[in-house]
Amino acid sequence: MEKEDYMEKTLIILAAGIGSRFGGGVKQLTPVDDHGHLIIDYSIHDAIAAGFNKIIFIIRSSIEVAFRERIGDRIEKICAPLGVTVAYAYQEMEKYVETVPVGRTKPWGTGHAVLCCQNLIETPFSVINADDYYGKEGFVKAAEFLSTNPDGYGLIGYQLRNTLSDNGGVTRGICSASEGKLTGIAETRNIVKTASSAEADGRALDVDALVSMNFWCYPAGFLSVLRRGFPEFLEKMSDPLKDEYLLPTIADGLIRKGMQFTVLPTDDHWFGVTYREDKPAVTESFRKLIAAGVYQEDLYSDL
Repeated sequence: MEKEDYMEKTLIILAAGIGSRFGGGVKQLTPVDDHGHLIIDYSIHDAIAAGFNKIIFIIRSSIEVAFRERIGDRIEKICAPLGVTVAYAYQEMEKYVETVPVGRTKPWGTGHAVLCCQNLIETPFSVINADDYYGKEGFVKAAEFLSTNPDGYGLIGYQLRNTLSDNGGVTRGICSASEGKLTGIAETRNIVKTASSAEADGRALDVDALVSMNFWCYPAGFLSVLRRGFPEFLEKMSDPLKDEYLLPTIADGLIRKGMQFTVLPTDDHWFGVTYREDKPAVTESFRKLIAAGVYQEDLYSDL
């Protein structure tokens, strides 16, 4: 076996958010199958199967007890005999900020979240959201990319048509690319399904376009980029109460400076509980995957 096969591959799971559109609950803690598994369980299963061997949960102190009781302690027991380590990082408003603006309640964003786990990262890593189902192929492609391109930047790209909700508008980073490399990401809000395609604020969109679902591949050196960039973001904020330091925006800025991001496309469908009304369809989707043999009812039994 080649040396690169032994490389530690870290998966960072962004689990600090509480979804306001989900009705005020911690949507990451909502079961999505008949056996009590969460979306995060499927991501962890697929990541381990693909060769990831370290998991970092980014959470907030306010949800730590519930998170550990519902997810963390159980996942640690599953991971230990598989040689997969589990760690925690904490995204707090005051971290790396001299003074929090009066009235600010919104977290500083996904870039800040990754920065909060800088002391835990020494090797290439991927980043995902806790409440998104990404499909198996993305993790396989991400693991291979991290092994073969340890200094590279990458993005798992999903077709827009495979990422929409039937129950309301969504925000997606619509990608432009040339010869397999990103040339830009346009953060587009309020994307809704139509009878034949999709639109945002009345503007028709190409449903075959690739979009970012926040599934990134980074070298360890990306932490230096975040350390330099976050103070600049704070200094240039136009709205101190709402502006966020976001991974797609950071990527777009890096691309404009000449950084190359490889696009790793997948045909897999994204599932997510953006709205409470999404849950029945998501549950049915997992039921079909289990019936088709994609997953075992005893989810982790095949690892």
